[in-house]
Amino acid sequence: MRIRSTAIRSTALAAVSALSLALAGGIPATTAHASADAARAADRPGDVVASAPSSFRPAPGQSTNTKAWKIHYRSTTADGAPNVVSGTVIVPQDGRAGPRPLVSYAVGTVGLDDSCAPSDHFPNGTSSEGSLIQRLTQRGWAVVVTDYEGLGTPGPHTYAVGPSEGHAVLDAARAAQRLPEAGLPASGPVGIMGYSQGGQASSWAAELQGSYAPELQVKGAAAGGVPADLLKVMDFNNGSAGSGLIFMAAAGQDAAFPELNLDSYLNPAGKTFVAGLRTHCAAIDTIGGSFKRISDMTTRDPLAQPDWQTRMNQSKLGRTAPATPVYQYHAVSDEFIPYAVAQQLRADWCAKGANVHWHAIPGRGHITGGISGAAAAGNWLADRFAGRPADSNC
Repeated sequence: MRIRSTAIRSTALAAVSALSLALAGGIPATTAHASADAARAADRPGDVVASAPSSFRPAPGQSTNTKAWKIHYRSTTADGAPNVVSGTVIVPQDGRAGPRPLVSYAVGTVGLDDSCAPSDHFPNGTSSEGSLIQRLTQRGWAVVVTDYEGLGTPGPHTYAVGPSEGHAVLDAARAAQRLPEAGLPASGPVGIMGYSQGGQASSWAAELQGSYAPELQVKGAAAGGVPADLLKVMDFNNGSAGSGLIFMAAAGQDAAFPELNLDSYLNPAGKTFVAGLRTHCAAIDTIGGSFKRISDMTTRDPLAQPDWQTRMNQSKLGRTAPATPVYQYHAVSDEFIPYAVAQQLRADWCAKGANVHWHAIPGRGHITGGISGAAAAGNWLADRFAGRPADSNC
């Protein structure tokens, strides 16, 4: 019965995803029905449920020599149930021969509302990381960008829930290689890259790849600004400029695990505030959430409860050595993700025998560290794609 109910849920989610894409104008209704039928055969994580031509612009009015497709694909929730996630596949049109490297790119925090999904911003050039992604396509690499669970697909966004993010990143790579139009071979080289929330997602993908997607030819993972221990990150931000991230992460955990019942801990001001977070994107959420304390918004602190701590710790990194080399970078003066949290992740991975190249970025904050560190991270991935050995500095 459990297997049957899981299959039914997978089919239902896939059908809803295909239909919602059609209603949004992404694919014709006739194609949506065909995609819904095809979803019944989407038994594997990474199977493409629906696809439609899209476009990629790194900035408004700026075109690129690429083709793009918006996809819906099978993935897996944090608790192991099937779901459907959307994303975008971007392929340079440069006449390259031979296997083209593919980067599964995980964006940083965009917000909780469906309108924040990266796929919806690529065609008009309003993605905050469009220029960073363009640097990768200019190297001749294909890029697939996941929207994560619940952004642009039914259900709330499971923000900062590590296993869900890691699955979405790995399954995006699978989906890109299974999309016929993209022309990417299943045995082609894959890289993983992301910063901030994307650093968490990339790190989880690196930890999960050996067991969840061992067939992917992952050559390396570049992860920066990683919130490796959510409880420590949330304590660090309580009452600070980054306090909105606390409540966003709490809403993300509640989305993944409804039994946590976040609303039961919120006072009237907290309920209004979190409801607002769920309907806006990152710029408004982070500014509007600044300098709030958990005690200002709650009747009691959910993070002090055993069930919340258990779920939060399920997103803690460093307990599994990545099967692939990792380039980990972090700004020394990061005002949102404590530098010590990143150092601990490095130590944990190194102690387990992982191949980690650590890079500290001096004199930079969180956002500037992500921008300035991206070029070196791309160069590191280029060396992996070129077959050069990865040098660990554990």
